Amino acid sequence: MSSTSTSARHRGTDRTSGPAAWWTLIPFLLAVALAAGLGGAASSSAGSEYESLDQPFFAPPSWLFGPVWTALYVAIGVAGWLAWRRTGVDAATGWWAGQLVLNAAWTPIFFGAGAYGWALVEIVALLAAVTVTITMFRARSGAAAWLMVPYLGWVAFATALNASIWWLNR
Repeated sequence: MSSTSTSARHRGTDRTSGPAAWWTLIPFLLAVALAAGLGGAASSSAGSEYESLDQPFFAPPSWLFGPVWTALYVAIGVAGWLAWRRTGVDAATGWWAGQLVLNAAWTPIFFGAGAYGWALVEIVALLAAVTVTITMFRARSGAAAWLMVPYLGWVAFATALNASIWWLNR
């Protein structure tokens, strides 16, 4: 293989070096912002609805969700970007996108429709998708996998919270 063809081949897949590589983070942050925005639009009156529900003893105050989700969404975006930088679009980034869709879908089901049981089914699927995403990321980028771990913990907590709210308000 000539050096020209080798250079051309690598030029198309080099996502890991130089200052311009940071610009490639933007689509990942925009995807996460879209998911967050869809959730936010569906939960515009969530604070009062959430407060009116019978809740378990471990339910956090509604003001805590905004700061936690903001930090998690940044980590999710960076994690997707780090994995993509290693291997491009592949099954791992597909799972990353899929879990983001599931993430965006939960809020309208829980708050918009008030379907706490269906939201529980959906969040269990989200929990599984995040777990698969972390497993796939680990083979590509340890940092990407670790950035998703707090999200996994929060989704596990949210699953328990969703299950409790469903049970207490059925």
